[in-house]
Amino acid sequence: MRTYHCFWLLFWAGQPHQSFLTPLSKRTSGFPDKEKVLVLSGNSRQDLHRSKRSWMWNQFFLLEEYTGTDYQYVGKLHSDQDKGDGSLKYILSGDGAGDLFIINENTGDIQATKRLDREEKPVYILRAQAINRRTGRPVEPESEFIIKIHDINDNEPMFTKDVYNASIPEMSDVGIIKTALLNMDRENREQYQVVIQAKDMGGQMGGLSGTTTVNITLTDVNDNPPRFPQSTYQFRAPESTPLDSPVGRIKANDADVDENAEIEYSITEGDGYDMFGITTDKDTQEGIITVKKALDFESKNLYILKVEATNTHVDPRFLYLGPFKDSATVRIQVEDVDEPPMFSRPAYIMEVKEDVPLNSVIGTVTAQDPDAAKNPVKYSVDRHTDMDRVFNINSGNGSIFTSKPLDRETLLWHNITVIAAEINNPKQSSRVPVFIKVLDVNDNAPEFAMFYETFVCENAKAEQLIQTLSAVDKDDSYNGHQFSFSLAPEAASSSNFTLQDNRDNTAGIFTRKTRYNRHETSTYFLPVVISDNDYPIQSSTETVTIRVCACDHRGKMLSCNAEALIHPTGLSTGALIAILLCIIILLVTVVLFAALRRQRKKEPLIISKEDIRDNIVSYNDEGGGEEDTQAFDIGTLRNPEAIDDNKLRRDIVPETLFLPRRTATARDNTDVRDFINQRLKENDTDPTAPPYDSLATYAYEGNGSVAESLSSLESVTTDGDQDYDYLSDWGPRFKKLADMYGSMDSDKDS
Repeated sequence: MRTYHCFWLLFWAGQPHQSFLTPLSKRTSGFPDKEKVLVLSGNSRQDLHRSKRSWMWNQFFLLEEYTGTDYQYVGKLHSDQDKGDGSLKYILSGDGAGDLFIINENTGDIQATKRLDREEKPVYILRAQAINRRTGRPVEPESEFIIKIHDINDNEPMFTKDVYNASIPEMSDVGIIKTALLNMDRENREQYQVVIQAKDMGGQMGGLSGTTTVNITLTDVNDNPPRFPQSTYQFRAPESTPLDSPVGRIKANDADVDENAEIEYSITEGDGYDMFGITTDKDTQEGIITVKKALDFESKNLYILKVEATNTHVDPRFLYLGPFKDSATVRIQVEDVDEPPMFSRPAYIMEVKEDVPLNSVIGTVTAQDPDAAKNPVKYSVDRHTDMDRVFNINSGNGSIFTSKPLDRETLLWHNITVIAAEINNPKQSSRVPVFIKVLDVNDNAPEFAMFYETFVCENAKAEQLIQTLSAVDKDDSYNGHQFSFSLAPEAASSSNFTLQDNRDNTAGIFTRKTRYNRHETSTYFLPVVISDNDYPIQSSTETVTIRVCACDHRGKMLSCNAEALIHPTGLSTGALIAILLCIIILLVTVVLFAALRRQRKKEPLIISKEDIRDNIVSYNDEGGGEEDTQAFDIGTLRNPEAIDDNKLRRDIVPETLFLPRRTATARDNTDVRDFINQRLKENDTDPTAPPYDSLATYAYEGNGSVAESLSSLESVTTDGDQDYDYLSDWGPRFKKLADMYGSMDSDKDS
């Protein structure tokens, strides 16, 4: 028969707290006075028997926040196999086992080592077991039990925020947080701070409490009208103040803020209603008074305005507080300034006939000082607008008169500027434009519209039209020009042609006879008189050139005995003559210039026979020898590589610039004499080289010369006179020297 063992769990209700235990199956009436033991037995799967036990528990309660100095006692584990000899060992596992909850392995007593907080963890699940200490094998099945933490009032109420911010319009009705005062005014106080306390346990004694702060801001409503701080404002404005310029600023105060304080200003009445305007500065809510029309101290020096300030956003709920606007009086004093003279008109238009005599008055301009002082004014013409000084002006009375003749056909309008300045203060001046129109006078005779040069055929018939004439007139005609044409009196009876006036400002030339002979008369000049119909009548005599030419049977010109016929649109005979004269003058100028240059080339080396100088350098033919570095640097010859081919010759003044011919330069080891001979040969064959001894160019004379040295520097060391007859044998280049020195020798001999 299998023996069943029981596992007892005992709980102790210690002071000062009680342990509240819940029965598992059966509960006796009342609580036992001693420790209660939970007997747990293990039954076989085949035959289960429940033995009679005392109290049986599987959960219990502990109070949180135990404040005792000792560990809090929870309960006791006991097995019916425990004989008290220490052979059994009790083990506790689960939530907090070994740390928060400990067990005496010999006696099975369970204790809590720390204060328990239900808000942190309300339930702990543990498992108890008894094992054989020697073999380590369990003597009872593992049992599970629950420890619940009983809540006590250890937490005060807490608000979700430390500080609450709220806003409510002033004059508001009740809300959750009620206003304690009637008609609370934001303008008196805007911020309020309220401390709220919350208590638990319905506010009963022993309950806990928490607090928070609520900041309440009263938002603004438009319950205050604008008000001017003063009833009258005084400003001053110079009469020269430009238009749209500010005169002054005024401001009405409004206790409201933001859009409730926005103000619109207007001028409602006053004698300066149309002279001034007012606008609102959106940043400062000031009214800016500006000038709309030009001020004039002499006309009016004081303006009185009534200005009104009105709220732009009015709340109908507060209209009972009165009109949301206010008004003030603005006085503007106009100050006098020294103004320039003022012309009676902004511009003047005058007319004058072109034949008016000089110094004739054509009109008058007037200007006066607008100031009360009425300073005298002087006039002048701005000469930048009348460069030719056609007009003058009387500086005292402003009358304009002509100083030069006028010609409408040259210039129809004259636009001048007249300056008026105060005599006492010339800086105060003003200007006015004067437009002068020159009226036409019939002072120009009509003339041909073009140059007429025509021809007549030799086989022409009588009364044949050969040319139609028209005329123009520079003068203006209000009714249109009416020209009349006629032959000059000297040609009216003897002419071979007739003229017919068409009465439409044109005329026709007709042949008077049949057949013309170009060999007898090749050209006819027909004088025509043209007259206008204006007053005074002007007329002129114009000439028509008629050439006689051979024509075919159809009247087409074949040839003329004179030069080819020039079309009226081509060049005239006078123009061709002028062109020929210009060409002749140009050719004469070129010839004279060439002759002068040729004469300059043939200028002798020595001006006169008496002007004989003992300095060979004067003739630019030899130079001063090797010691003379003034004319040429001999170092260049010793270093041929350093020669600059672009340098010009230094012994003459070049008349024509020729491109230098490049030749192969001698190397460093080449003898200078060979180099000079090479260049000498090149210059002798060069037609552009001057007719001088090329040796002078290089300042090197050499040795073994047939002429030996020509320098006169050695003559002072010789005992006898030198013989220069050999110069005659050197050719024409040395003829001048032979004549000079040969004549001197002959004088000595004689």
